[in-house]
Amino acid sequence: MPGIEKLPIDETMEDSPQTRSLLGVFEEDTAAISSYCTQLYQAMNRIYDAQNELSAATHLTSRLLKEYDKQRFPLGGDDEVMSSTLQQFAEVIDELSSCHAVLSTQLADAMMFPITQFKERDLKEILTLKEVFQISSDDHDTAINRYSRLSKKKDNNRLRAEAVEDVYTSRKKQHQTMMHYFCSLNTLQYKKKTALLEPLLGYMQAQISFFKLGSENLTQQWEDFLMTIGTSVQNVRREMEEEVGQMQQTIQDLERSCDPLYAPCDPDPAHSPVCRNLTRKQGYLYIRNKTGLVSSSWERQYFFTQGGNLMQQGRGEVAGRLVTDLDNCSVMAVDCDDRRFCFQVTSFDGKKVVILQSESRKDCEEWISTINNISKRIYLSENAEELAARMNQSALEAVTPSPSFQQRHESMTLYSQDRVGRASSISSVGSEPSPALSVLSLDALVTPETPIQFDIISPVSEENLGQSKTAAQSSRRSNPFGELGESASEDSEDSILHQLFIVRFLGSMEVRTADSADIISDTMRQILAARAIHNIFRMMESHLLVTCDCLKLIDPQTQVTRLRFPLSTVLQFSAHPDNKRLSGFILQSPGGRVDSRFICYIFESNNDGEKICDSVALAKQIAFHSEMDRKAMEEKKEQEKAKEKQQEELSKQRLIEKDLEEQSRLIAASSRPTIPPGSDGQMLTLSNSQSQSSDAGEEDEKRGESEA
Repeated sequence: MPGIEKLPIDETMEDSPQTRSLLGVFEEDTAAISSYCTQLYQAMNRIYDAQNELSAATHLTSRLLKEYDKQRFPLGGDDEVMSSTLQQFAEVIDELSSCHAVLSTQLADAMMFPITQFKERDLKEILTLKEVFQISSDDHDTAINRYSRLSKKKDNNRLRAEAVEDVYTSRKKQHQTMMHYFCSLNTLQYKKKTALLEPLLGYMQAQISFFKLGSENLTQQWEDFLMTIGTSVQNVRREMEEEVGQMQQTIQDLERSCDPLYAPCDPDPAHSPVCRNLTRKQGYLYIRNKTGLVSSSWERQYFFTQGGNLMQQGRGEVAGRLVTDLDNCSVMAVDCDDRRFCFQVTSFDGKKVVILQSESRKDCEEWISTINNISKRIYLSENAEELAARMNQSALEAVTPSPSFQQRHESMTLYSQDRVGRASSISSVGSEPSPALSVLSLDALVTPETPIQFDIISPVSEENLGQSKTAAQSSRRSNPFGELGESASEDSEDSILHQLFIVRFLGSMEVRTADSADIISDTMRQILAARAIHNIFRMMESHLLVTCDCLKLIDPQTQVTRLRFPLSTVLQFSAHPDNKRLSGFILQSPGGRVDSRFICYIFESNNDGEKICDSVALAKQIAFHSEMDRKAMEEKKEQEKAKEKQQEELSKQRLIEKDLEEQSRLIAASSRPTIPPGSDGQMLTLSNSQSQSSDAGEEDEKRGESEA
């Protein structure tokens, strides 16, 4: 059989991300074995149940045949030949029933018992050890965090002793649990072979013992084959016992030798002096990250040197990422108000400063000496450790002198050339793609020779340029990303939906159409492939604000709107079907139908891809209903305006008719004849009817004048 893969028990004390990654592979293998054994157990259980059912059915058939004579049939009940024949069949079937019962017992002992033991005992033991290991690992992280937060100003011996004891206990528990867990996983690699072969071996042996028919050669052939398999199983079992003995001995030796290493600081510096001749080092450190203008936080990461670079790697990550370039850098021990054993690494140009914390003073001095040796490029020589030993004989703390102006100028020149070369290689994705990207660009959904943008660039750069020029002329401060803060705040205040997500921009590129359902997934594949080919790992983090009017990308530090996408221009949005952290949407750039362009933006989030798409869908639905309500209100207002206009016209028409009636009355009153006086110079006396009519005419005349 091929060799057995094993976890290195002697590396459990270091607990590096590589060991954790290898442990993850073994855990995945254990999960696959558990799933497969469960399915195999179900299949074998069906065989066992079927065999029991067959045995019971055979026994029932034999009993019914024996009771044939007791049956009273209306016709042919006295057939003695039939009765004797059925009795003979009953005896044969009775013997077969006994054989089936024996076969069921053999299947239970030789087939079901081994796989049941493996499933219920061995696999459950692995799961229990996994839970215990996870708990001990969490306890160790809690203890080391408590120890690292010990105050430097308020030195309390009791608290420090408790913290050291807590770290010692948790680290010892984690180490011992991890070793036993590794031992169980290594043992499982042997047990899975025996657990799969022993049930099959028992099944075949039970079947052969049941079936005594067939030629002697065939039986001999099966017996030889089964004998060979049995010998192989015994060899694997013997090898497993030897390996278990060696692993147990290794665990005992490591427990005795690693006992002084459980404490975070060495109580006897003379026992383990500081080594200042190192050109490579790795281990866990705390790095200080700025969370605001004056606030900061500490994060525990695994750091290692690779050539002239300082790398960091988190648990669960496949590979490390670059922290800073150590060539011509400066390193020194620094005093922090809230932490001990801190040192500072400054890049050669002074633009990047990294502050790290180690567990002990010895570890801090070794890191300083190692980075100091790397900054002097000692690692490039053949005998790096001997050269470092000669240069660091009398150094207690390594402080790298600043590089000369010539070195600084040469380093800056090389750095700028490297940046220009990398930028040209990235910008040439659309013009001269690499072979891998040339294959990807053949997709019919993506425009050929399409450049990929890995930084956030506004699609309306020309408009932004015009806005910036106008703002410069008017001496008005404008947003550097082409948007004014006032308009952005007004849009956000009017919206009833505000959902904020933390996203990281992966890239954007132009696509042919927005109608295909797979266009966003294909764009994700191309952008991720381009990042892998060009070694682009930097991603810009932003806050994605979803409102009923638009989508905004906001700078998390300055709260400045980097990009604003009107919701009406978002044509399609979806998350990756397998990786829920990836999401994207297609944006239609401004222009007519002929000049319209479709740009696909891809983002990475913390498992919020589907939530982002649901939020955008809800925003578009709210915007649609708002638009429908707005149109209905406009129609209602137009109808009310039409009614008011109609009422005004009717009132005007009534006034005109009334004026005409008054004018006609006045004309009629003015056209009446006057009564002449009498001959004797006295006025004639009118009758009552005439006087009343004249009075009424005067009143109508006065009323008409007043109305006029």
